[in-house]
Amino acid sequence: MSSEARSTVGLLDLAAKLPSMITEVPILARGAAGLTRKPSAKESIGLIFQKAAHAHPSRPFIRFEGHATSYAEANELVNRYADVLRGRGVDRGDVVGVLAKNTPEALLIALAAVKLGAAAGMLNYNQRDDVLAHSLTLLDARVLVVADECEEALESLPAGFAGPAQLLVSELSDLAKTADPANPAVTAEVLAKEKAFYIFTSGTTGMPKASLMTHFRWLKSMSGLGLMGVRLRGSDTLYCCLPLYHNNALTVSLSSVLASGATIAIGRQFSASRFWDDIAVNKATAFTYIGELCRYLLNQPVKPTDSDNAVRLMVGNGLRPEIWAEFTQRFGIPRVAEFYGASECNIAFVNALNVDKTAGICPLPHAVVEFDEDTGKALRAADGRLRKVSTGQVGLLLSKVTDRAPFDGYTDEAASNSKLVRGGFKDDDTWFDTGDLVRKQGWGHVAFVDRLGDTFRWKGENVATTEVEGALSSYPAVEEAVVYGVEIPGTDGRGGMAAVKLRDGQSFEGSEVAAHLYGKLPNYAVPLFIRIVDSLEHTSTFKSRKVELRNEGYDVGVDTLHVLEGREGGYVDSYDEYVGKVAAGSVPKG
Repeated sequence: MSSEARSTVGLLDLAAKLPSMITEVPILARGAAGLTRKPSAKESIGLIFQKAAHAHPSRPFIRFEGHATSYAEANELVNRYADVLRGRGVDRGDVVGVLAKNTPEALLIALAAVKLGAAAGMLNYNQRDDVLAHSLTLLDARVLVVADECEEALESLPAGFAGPAQLLVSELSDLAKTADPANPAVTAEVLAKEKAFYIFTSGTTGMPKASLMTHFRWLKSMSGLGLMGVRLRGSDTLYCCLPLYHNNALTVSLSSVLASGATIAIGRQFSASRFWDDIAVNKATAFTYIGELCRYLLNQPVKPTDSDNAVRLMVGNGLRPEIWAEFTQRFGIPRVAEFYGASECNIAFVNALNVDKTAGICPLPHAVVEFDEDTGKALRAADGRLRKVSTGQVGLLLSKVTDRAPFDGYTDEAASNSKLVRGGFKDDDTWFDTGDLVRKQGWGHVAFVDRLGDTFRWKGENVATTEVEGALSSYPAVEEAVVYGVEIPGTDGRGGMAAVKLRDGQSFEGSEVAAHLYGKLPNYAVPLFIRIVDSLEHTSTFKSRKVELRNEGYDVGVDTLHVLEGREGGYVDSYDEYVGKVAAGSVPKG
């Protein structure tokens, strides 16, 4: 972490922020009350949305490219979608797969699913081939709703793959015109503990895992993050150009908006050059971010009008300490609601007090413990127990699994169990291993530092190293491959690098390898660097070798290094300016 990072948070830091929050006590109280709800309560996302539509029907719910849809209009359309889905056999407890890019329809379809008591399975539209087939198999959806522009993703599925029944968004929209606009009766019966969303997250198995989000966890996010952390007003518009399959969009943004009856503005996709124009067109007063988004905005040429916007707060994760002040001052952002959370994690931290360079505080039990750098696991002392790090130090973040903070897990039970640490401090305790390193700052605050294990984060996405290794190893000329993330100055997360052993007599063909990987992987998972090596170790110390390779980065000695220019340019010989061009966002292209 940068030397500019805040090591500790003190009492004076907190006391300085409290006076400005006096007027927000009522909304904080609502948030605190919401945290006491029980999983057995008849409360759900669909019901929260329905009540908001009844409370302020004429208020805009969605803005998209300047066009507004009111709460009443949105609720009626959601009900019509739900009626069509019910006619396709969707019932309470089923799954509706959603394969769509950012549009109002994608969000409304997800709301239609949860109104029926079904779960919306939000597929990553970048997935292709075996990875998409794996995700569809995990969902076991009753129906798959596909945006017309995403049909080509289905064409990449392996021959003979039998997926769920499909329904195009255009077909759904036509059928909805004559469907029942009334609220489904089942919406009022759905319990908080029932399934709401499946969010796909990369895991150490090499294939995506379907992380379950119950209504209960979403409602907790609405209370803790939305009401106590973000604290939107009914007159606010929160702009989100992050993919709707991200929890930052579907949980953080949506819950913050519905908590206050505010408006969500959906960006079709992120564009650094058009970001502030889209903010203005959609009358946004807040936006959702990931760290990389902030980097790209800072890389844009400075303009006198940079702070000429109506934004009063930003909510997200990954705003690095070294650019925190520069970003907020240049663009005139008064408040940063930085948070820490993960799709599968049972707790979250939020910077509710607007202290700089921190992910904030979490009232639920957690521990920052010593860890083994080679294995990425929590380190046990001679007595078999874990050891907490001191304030100011970096450690592995664990969250305690309790009735108030249950671990919903994945569709794969073995994957769920692998993330649990039992008997950490007492014989009967259970902890969720986040796989993340954080700095313990004091007064319950932490700052994110890095991600451990067999995934790394790039472009706001988790990249599973074994998934990339599998794609590389399926290329005929490759004998073995090891994939890891390397630091790139001026960026957030880590760029992908592969150490590759070629088969005897084979040569590296950069354009062919790139085409192969783009056909197998999401764009963000295609490695930026390929290092050609003579051999890779097979011993029990293999992971230690992986750590060494990662630490060496692109200082490859006598090995040959290739870099990714893009989908068209493929891999070329490494050159000095490449890393800077990656940081600036000019490569890779496509």
